[in-house]
Amino acid sequence: MAGAAAQKLPDEGVKIEAPPLPQGLKWHNSAPLTMQELKGKVVLLDFWEYTCINCIRTFPYLKTWHDKYKDKGLVILGVHTPEFQFAKVETNVVRAVKQFELKHPIVVDSDYQVWQAYGNRYWPAKYLIDKDGFVRYFHFGEGSYQSTEAQIQKLLREVNPNVELPSLGDVVRGADKPGAVCYPVTPELYLGYERGGHANTLGNPEGYQPGRLVTFRDPSKWEDGKVYAHGAWRNEAEALVSTRRLSAPADYIAIRYHSLEVNSVLRPENGKPLRVYVFQDGKPLARTDKGDDIKYDPKGRSYLVLNEPRMYHLVKNAKFGQRTLKLATAEPGMGIYSFTFVSCEKR
Repeated sequence: MAGAAAQKLPDEGVKIEAPPLPQGLKWHNSAPLTMQELKGKVVLLDFWEYTCINCIRTFPYLKTWHDKYKDKGLVILGVHTPEFQFAKVETNVVRAVKQFELKHPIVVDSDYQVWQAYGNRYWPAKYLIDKDGFVRYFHFGEGSYQSTEAQIQKLLREVNPNVELPSLGDVVRGADKPGAVCYPVTPELYLGYERGGHANTLGNPEGYQPGRLVTFRDPSKWEDGKVYAHGAWRNEAEALVSTRRLSAPADYIAIRYHSLEVNSVLRPENGKPLRVYVFQDGKPLARTDKGDDIKYDPKGRSYLVLNEPRMYHLVKNAKFGQRTLKLATAEPGMGIYSFTFVSCEKR
């Protein structure tokens, strides 16, 4: 989802005017705003998506900057541009804004109008706009938080040379500090016959069969960076969806991966909560390796409750390595959209 490092525009002497904000979009935490009325302010335009792990990991910094600089002339403007069809639903976006406790203005860009106006390609992406309405700096992906904050302060001083500004903030995670180790990881894996098919992520010989219900058989030998299905799954554009009610969780999606953390975007397709069992290396997740969304039943089996469409935090391994992961269910309606991986740790 994310891009790479911070970048300045090629020539600071060349001014690029920020495109106007389209009218008629839905806004939250604010009345509709225009670039014209924001002149005289410094604007941090943040493209994000509520299932995007890279976006979620930037939220502590955005919230800190909002609190530190909202009375100094900074306006953070979040642009929610969806990656999945269900992320276009405004109620899902509103729920996410509340869950993540985002207080800055948010515009719902479900038809990609703002995204296209900026020619953007990444989640997250940040554009800094000066008091005269010109883009002066941009950054794609995570990281470079102190550099970005320094640019915020530079533009605020252009608004008011006498403004009193606090010291630059420290990073909030050890993995963001200098000296952190970021291991090479399995690339993000998409499911569904459109994005998953395009990226050739499905390892089953049956392959994707658009719109059809397919009974997949696990080939048993798993390649790192591929997705393997077993059981009866409906092939949709963005997901594979479980279809059977069974006496035991026998239908599953499995991957072999190398990473520290694993997240998955899931959706209860039938609108009802269901239980998803999570196995690592053929066993329930060790409690030392469990993600935030993992629970345990009386038999010690690790599971999550799939009750809303979002990103679920499955694994946070104590040590980096190559492992297998299996998501299994005995119920219809488990929609699996993607897997994402996190690899950085403080040494």
